[in-house]
Amino acid sequence: MTEIMRRAAQQQVDGPEEYFTGHATIRGQFARDEPSRVTGAIVTFAPGARTAWHTHPLGQTLVVTDGVGWTQVEGEAVQEFAAGDVLLCPPDRRHWHGATPDSAMTHIAVQEALEGTNVTWMEKVTDEEYEAGRSASRPDA
Repeated sequence: MTEIMRRAAQQQVDGPEEYFTGHATIRGQFARDEPSRVTGAIVTFAPGARTAWHTHPLGQTLVVTDGVGWTQVEGEAVQEFAAGDVLLCPPDRRHWHGATPDSAMTHIAVQEALEGTNVTWMEKVTDEEYEAGRSASRPDA
């Protein structure tokens, strides 16, 4: 039988302060039973909110369902994305993502665990790093 996680029963928690700047909420967190390695959640960022720098051992897929956001892989320019876009974050590369200063953003995050780890958190993104997003533009916007 298919298991359904009803929205009304999904726990919603605030994004931990050590891993997020600004207000973010996480709901619908899931982890499939072994042998699957898939984990995920629905994350909503208030305007200006973002993750800390982090990596995923096998990469991460973000399906953007609402709003506009920014993301950056270390050493690359900040990129803008919007509802309907799908981000394929590379394995083991430092990156961050979050809302723009003027728009909230929601994405469904899906990643795989490797040897029990699906994310390694690092330091927070500085305001200067985040503000570099102001020069980002979407090629098809």
